[in-house]
Amino acid sequence: MVDLTEGNSPMPESNLQIQVERTPQGHFVKGQSGNPAGKPPGCRNHASRTAEALLDGEAEALTRKVMTLAFDGDPTAMRLCFDRIIAPRRARPVHLDLPPIAEPADIAAAMAAITVAVAEGAITPAEAAEVGMVVETYLRALEASGFDRRLKALEAAHAAVS
Repeated sequence: MVDLTEGNSPMPESNLQIQVERTPQGHFVKGQSGNPAGKPPGCRNHASRTAEALLDGEAEALTRKVMTLAFDGDPTAMRLCFDRIIAPRRARPVHLDLPPIAEPADIAAAMAAITVAVAEGAITPAEAAEVGMVVETYLRALEASGFDRRLKALEAAHAAVS
């Protein structure tokens, strides 16, 4: 039973809570969201609100404690501090002299240069793999361009014969 004096009305609390169409069994219509407006902006879950309430006013003391532990050599505290202080490592630019690649046959020389750079320690194996993927993508572009060029030549030759 609904008691309107207690504030538990079946009507939506706000315009964001729009009732959506349901089947006779009470299920949502297939393909239609049960909450078309989505969560309100700034809405946080219960765990986040609880943690914020527990830590309210204690952030400075906790920070000092973690820093004290880090200065005393606690590896977990040190990692926590460094994770917050130092930005995540981004990929660095790779300076590599690759021979020009004008046709698919030139790919072997480029891959050899990448392999030599790894062997000399100029680049890491992970960086070599990324550069290799760029070279491979370029190879596919060359092959597609060559295929397109040959197809147009064949079409032109066929049109001239017809």
